[in-house]
Amino acid sequence: MKLEGRRQSSNVEDRRGMSTGAKAGIGGIGGIIIIALMTFMSGGNLGDVVNNVVQQGFQTETPAGQREFTEEEQQLATECTQILASTEDVWTKVFRENGLGEYKAPTLVLFTNSVQSACGSATAAVGPFYCSGDQKLYIDLSFFTEMKRQLGVQGNTFAYAYVIAHEIGHHVEYSLGILGKAHQQMSQVNKTQANQISVRLELLADYYAGVWAHYEDAMNHSLEYGDMEKGLELAKAIGDDWLQKNAQGYAQPESFTHGTSEQRKRWLKRGFDTGDMRTTTFSVSNYDDL
Repeated sequence: MKLEGRRQSSNVEDRRGMSTGAKAGIGGIGGIIIIALMTFMSGGNLGDVVNNVVQQGFQTETPAGQREFTEEEQQLATECTQILASTEDVWTKVFRENGLGEYKAPTLVLFTNSVQSACGSATAAVGPFYCSGDQKLYIDLSFFTEMKRQLGVQGNTFAYAYVIAHEIGHHVEYSLGILGKAHQQMSQVNKTQANQISVRLELLADYYAGVWAHYEDAMNHSLEYGDMEKGLELAKAIGDDWLQKNAQGYAQPESFTHGTSEQRKRWLKRGFDTGDMRTTTFSVSNYDDL
C-alpha cells in the first residue's frame, strides 16, 4: 500500500512512554490474536485463557516516564496516522454520498504497555481496540511488531491498515447506531446468542474495512499487487476456528465471537468488491448463512 506523501491525521493522542500498571479488559481485533499467541506458548486451552482475561484481567506494572523511540516505531506511528487520515477522508465522503449525516472522526491514542480509556483500563495484551465511550481507537505499536513476527505480514502496510480499518469499522457501527443496539441485545440474551451477535458486529467491521479499502483505492490508487491477498491471509489467520484449532486441536462454534476464517475473508472481500453501505451482517436472517 502506497502512503508516500500522504497527510497525517491530527486526531491523535501520543501517550507512549507514559504508561502505568493497569488491569485489562478485552476487545478489538487484536485481543484474540494475542490470547491465541499466549495459548500457543503456554500449551493452554484457549477458552480458559479467554475466560481468565475477561473475568480477571492482566496485571502489569510498568514505569512511567518518557523513552526514546526506535526508527521502526516512529515509522509505524507515521503510517498509522496516515491510515487514520485516509479513513477520515473516505468515511466523510461515504457518509455524505449515502445521506448518513456528518462523519465525526474518532481519535487515535498511541500508548505503551497500558492505557486508561472510558471503557476501563487495558494493557497491550488486548491488542488494538475501539472504545465507544470516548470514541477513541487505542493502539500499542508493539502489536504490529508482534504481528509481523508471529503472522508473517512484514513489509505489507495494508495488513496494518486492515487492523486499523476494522477498529474504525466499529466506530462506523457506533456512528450509525448499530453498535449500541447490538450491545443492548447482547445484554438480554444467553451467552451463545450474545456471541452470535458479537460475530455479526465483528464481521460487519471487517466488511466496513473492505468498504474503506474500496474507496481508498478508488480515490488514491494506493493498493498494490498482493495487498488484498495479504489482508485476506490475515483475516484467515484471525478466524475463531483457525485460532482454536491451532491452540487446542478443535473448534467450539458456540464460543466464536469474531467469526470463522472463511467468514472474515468473505466479508472483507465483499466490502472491497462492492463498497455498498446498504449491506449489513444483521440483514442475514439465518446466522449460519453469514
